[in-house]
Amino acid sequence: MALTSIDNSIALDALNKKKFTPTNDDVKLREQTDQFESFLLKQILDISLKSDHKLFGKDAGDKIYQSMYNDSISKAVGGNIGFSQMLFDFLKEQNKLHG
Repeated sequence: MALTSIDNSIALDALNKKKFTPTNDDVKLREQTDQFESFLLKQILDISLKSDHKLFGKDAGDKIYQSMYNDSISKAVGGNIGFSQMLFDFLKEQNKLHG
């Protein structure tokens, strides 16, 4: 018995025609989930970089510089890891079920 390929073109055409237009609530929710992901990343960076790191000196402001560095990294990466998307989808679905 030979395996045949499945023609997904009809399903893909239907998905392409159905464009997702985000509402104002979607934009606000996305901002919040991105900020939450950034917060989580900052917490992880703060914990993981607690040890003596060669990038940061031993002067009085080393904790401030390290915190600023972690904050910059978490904001730059936040929203791109996937946790934000997962949380957004979950909250959007919950809103559909209970809204």
